[in-house]
Formats: sequence, structure tokens, C-alpha cells
Amino acid sequence: MNRTQDQRSRPAKPATIHAYALSGDLVGLQRLLRDNPSLLNERNPVMAQTPLHVSAGHNRADIVKFLLDWQGPDKVEMEAKNMYGETPLHMAAKNGCSDTARLLLAHGAVVEARANNGMTPLHLAVWYSLRAEEDISAVKTLLEYNADCSAKDDEGMTPLNHLSQGPGTEKLRELLHWHLDEQRKKRAIKACSETKSKMDELEKELTNIVGLNDLKVQLRKWAKGMLLDERRRALGLHVGTRRPPHMAFLGNPGTGKTMVARILGRLLHMVGILPTDNVTEVQRTDLVGEFVGHTGPKTRRKIKEAEGGILFVDEAYRLIPMQKSDDKDYGLEALEEIMSIMDSGKIVVIFAGYSEPMKRVIASNEGFCRRVTKFFQFNDFNSEELAQILHIKMSNLAKDSLLYGFRLHPSCNLKAIAELIERETTEKQRKETNGGLIDTMLVNARENLDLRLSFECIDTEELLTITLEDLEAGLHLLSH
Repeated sequence: MNRTQDQRSRPAKPATIHAYALSGDLVGLQRLLRDNPSLLNERNPVMAQTPLHVSAGHNRADIVKFLLDWQGPDKVEMEAKNMYGETPLHMAAKNGCSDTARLLLAHGAVVEARANNGMTPLHLAVWYSLRAEEDISAVKTLLEYNADCSAKDDEGMTPLNHLSQGPGTEKLRELLHWHLDEQRKKRAIKACSETKSKMDELEKELTNIVGLNDLKVQLRKWAKGMLLDERRRALGLHVGTRRPPHMAFLGNPGTGKTMVARILGRLLHMVGILPTDNVTEVQRTDLVGEFVGHTGPKTRRKIKEAEGGILFVDEAYRLIPMQKSDDKDYGLEALEEIMSIMDSGKIVVIFAGYSEPMKRVIASNEGFCRRVTKFFQFNDFNSEELAQILHIKMSNLAKDSLLYGFRLHPSCNLKAIAELIERETTEKQRKETNGGLIDTMLVNARENLDLRLSFECIDTEELLTITLEDLEAGLHLLSH
């Protein structure tokens, strides 16, 4: 028996599922899968491609459709990656297979999938079109599904950048430029809508801040600038990154410094200056150790905790010793640790405290004014502003609040409450407590409501309504 006869007598080697996918033998592939469903996502040697990779890359539309519609226990892996990180859609694109590309996209394939070199299917479709001269069908299919014309690969190249100046590319260039302009317009419209929504949210938050007009103006400037930068980037423009605005809040207790810091955290996160809305509140005892070597690690732990958000240093003047000769005070070490990270862009620091003592902090460190660029004075509240605060608090009660579920009687209007506060408190009381006066007043008012109601009361409105009489009783308790 000669060699040829020997080869003919041997049984034929069974075809693999990848071979059926390559040849387009749908019947053979169906038979093989019915016998062994686990082959659905089988990887071939070397290239690590699935049957979907192979059929998509050779435009075997009937096989691609069969695999995508497979009803077995497992589903086809539409985003499976070969050794180059390419998905089946990449394979269809790089070989100009518009039919299989359309099938994959219709079934939800990720049009912006990235290969190991950062290329998207559109990058590869453009490469194919350059080789195939007039065939831009795969490019058109991807663009119908809004493939990003401005996507950059790992070398910073967009699909347009890959076009040469040679003949046969003008039609492709015009097509990509047109879609690029359209995508920029759509992004700009979307950014405009999002900007308006975020500015509306900003204004809603600002209604919870009483007074502080200079701060509100500054917040609007920051928000508008950041949101306009979002729109600029959506249009493909390159703009510099804004530096975090470190601040000093100066004023008496109860003037809203901590509350504003929390609102500021949400706003700076909303407009993209900060990655989180976390506000970490610290005082001297949270930062300063009792012995040599304790303060640095203690302060750094708090800085790490606040990273990505706001570090709110309350009563910051306590970090500076009253006497320069006090060499055992480690507050300055804590302040230096904080100052050292303020240029990193990882955190926003707000120093807060009484106005006069805070001037010592500002004068104690020559780098302070260079880093802390915004100073805001929190003035004491007058009676009208305290009445506004009371109404705002009653309108925004959290579920864990003692007053949750309660409401004010219609007679408790702003004018009536302001007159009550002016009549029943002294200027000294208002200056020393500010907004804190309202918290105590409301707690006392609820206690007075409970005192005057009888157990026989079944009127639900009466059970939950705080009257002007209750508020007045709450203020009387403050002065006795």
C-alpha cells in the first residue's frame, strides 16, 4: 500500500467548531453544538478566538445569527476577547464585515469596546477601508450605532488621525468629519441640559443658606465655571483643570459654618471639583498628639480619611499656641501637615473659627494666604434671618429629627416669628448662639406642645402642630 492509499484509508479528522464557523457550514456547526453545547464559547489555539470571533471576522452572518440566538444552557460571550483583546465586533470591523457587525450591534455589542492597544472597532474599520479603498460599509454601520469618532487609542490617535493624505480617503474623511461634528452637537445639547439641571440643584441648595450673599455669589461662579468646562470638553475643546478652592470661614458659633461646608461638599462634587461629597470634620483633639511623634501620623490619618472631599478644621486657631515660647505645643505640626497636602489637588481644606483668633492662624504661616484664597465672613443673624432659619429647618426635617412629622401653625409666619425672637431674646443671646438658638427653641416648643395637650386629644392636626404659643414658651425657657 502506497502512502496515498494509506492516507485515504485513514478516517477523516473531525472538523472543529471553529472550522465550521470559518467555512460557513451552519449544518455542521449546529450538529456539533447539539452534541456538545460546551463548545459554544470554545477558544481555539494560539489566537484564543471563540466561534463568534471567527464567524464575525469572515462575515458568516447565518452562523453569527445562530450563535447569538442560541437557546442552550449557556449564552454566547458577545464581549469575549482574543489574545489581542479584540471582541467579535473588532473582528468584523477589521475585516470590513458590515453584515456581521450589524448583527452584533443589533444584539447589544459594545461599540466602544477596547482592544489591548486601546483601539475601538471604528479604528479597525477605518484601517480596513484604507486597504480596501472604496469599501466603507463597515465604517458606516458602526457610525449608525454612534461609534465615537473622537475615541483615542493608547497612542492618542482617533480614527480620523489614522487617515493618510493619500488618494481614496476623501469620502471616508468627509464621512468621519460629518459624524464627528454631529456627535459634538449632541454632546453639547446633552451637556447644556445637564448643566441647567445641575444649576437648578445648586439654586435649590442655596435656598437653605440664610444670608452669606458673597459666598453664594462665589459658589455660583465656581459651579458655572466648572459646568461650562464640562460643555467645552463635550465639544472636544481642551481646557485646564481647576485647582481646589481652599477657604477660611470666619464667624461666631451657630452662624452656619459647618452646615455650609456640608452643602459646599455636595456642590463641589456635583460640578466635578471633588470626586466625593464627603466632609470630614476635625478639631484640635482629632489632629494633635500628646507626645513627640504622635501628631504627624494622627493628622495624616485624618487627611487620608478626608481625601477626595473636604477637610473641615473647626476652631482652627487652637492649632496655634497662644505663646511663642510654648515649645511643647504640637498644633503647629498638625497645621504644617495639612498645609503640605493642600497643593496636591486631592482635598479641599476649610479652616473655620472666630474672626479675631483666626487672624492669628492666617498670620502664623506665610504659605497660608497663598493656599487659602477665599475668606468668608459669617455674620451674626438678626431676628428676621433667624425666623428664616426656623422655617427652613421645619421644611427640611430628616426622619431622625425629633421634630419629624411636626408642622408650624399658619400663624407662625416669618414676620410673627421674627417679632417674637426680637421681643423675647437679647442681642447678646442672639450673638452668642445664632442658629443654635433655633434648635433649642424648637425642641422646647415641642415639649410645650406635649405639656399643653391632653391625653383625650384625638385631633391629628392638633397633635402635630406647633403654635406661636409653643415657640414663645420655648424662648422663655432659654432665658430662665
